[in-house]
Amino acid sequence: MGLSELRMFGRSGTPISPLTLGTMNFGEGTGGPPGAPTGADEAIRIIHAALDAGITAIDTADVYSQGESEQVVGRALRGRRDDVFLATKFHGQMSPNPAHSGNSRRWITQAVEGSLHRLQTDRIDLYQAHRPDYNTDVLETITTLNDLIRQGKILYYGTSVFTPAQLVEAQWLATTNHLIPPLGNQVPYSMLVRGNERDVLPIAQQYGLGVLAYGPLAGGWLSGSFVLDSGKPPARVHTLPGRYDISGPSSERKLLAADSLARLADKLEISLVDLAVGFALTHPAVSSVIIGPRSEEHLQAYLRAADVQLGETVLDAIDELVPPGTNFVERDAGAIVPSIEFAELRRR
Repeated sequence: MGLSELRMFGRSGTPISPLTLGTMNFGEGTGGPPGAPTGADEAIRIIHAALDAGITAIDTADVYSQGESEQVVGRALRGRRDDVFLATKFHGQMSPNPAHSGNSRRWITQAVEGSLHRLQTDRIDLYQAHRPDYNTDVLETITTLNDLIRQGKILYYGTSVFTPAQLVEAQWLATTNHLIPPLGNQVPYSMLVRGNERDVLPIAQQYGLGVLAYGPLAGGWLSGSFVLDSGKPPARVHTLPGRYDISGPSSERKLLAADSLARLADKLEISLVDLAVGFALTHPAVSSVIIGPRSEEHLQAYLRAADVQLGETVLDAIDELVPPGTNFVERDAGAIVPSIEFAELRRR
């Protein structure tokens, strides 16, 4: 496969690399702020190394380190902006003021100006709603994004972790109101998070959506740390106990699956990272897989994985270990819909 084999981003006709550089870990200052362990200087080196290796797409968000990730990307792309498919996102709260968040016209028109300034660019290639906003009418959101395309501030727009119904609704509203429809969707997808195979990925193919698949290592579960009899728990178990608690029955099954996949990788004489990234790249709906390196060493491991090609026998073996369409826990879907999260919406 390799990075030189570009893929079309949905129906746009725009070619992008099979790997997209994700920047959630990047921030200013030595070591970066909490939640962004990679400082600005190292982050810029990683970005340049990724571009030099053939990566042509970068994904960030305004909320990553409260704008600092976008600032780092903007600095790194000086003189190279035209070579990059640049994607960012809005929705997350950007100040103590709760009005500085969401998918409303009022906030989007402010948020896009902030992102353009921090990224030091005159346009965003792909502007994405980071999460659904259940307080804002979808038509208001897509009308605003349609206007931004007309103004030349963004070229395409998309969504992230929208439900199947929301994806179809957005396409229908755009078509019936003579608006430019969404072009992309960003979803979690890995050997341990396969729920989107049931409906989201087929819908993306039906409507010609470009798909940026994030989390190929399933938030670290496929990094090689989550294996049985390793002698110590993964580091993140203590820092994010809600996500990495392995005591519950669902997480226990997930741990057993991660261990089995690690053993499959050993049998194939490849790394678990190779197996994980190669799997995510295999689905025909996936335009590009987002990688999130914290160091240049991590980046090199991801780059090597781009060359992995998995045959039918290996894919069948993965299906045996984790059946297609499987999510072990609800939160792995990226967002929990309110009707499931809040009991008062299900009870009188």
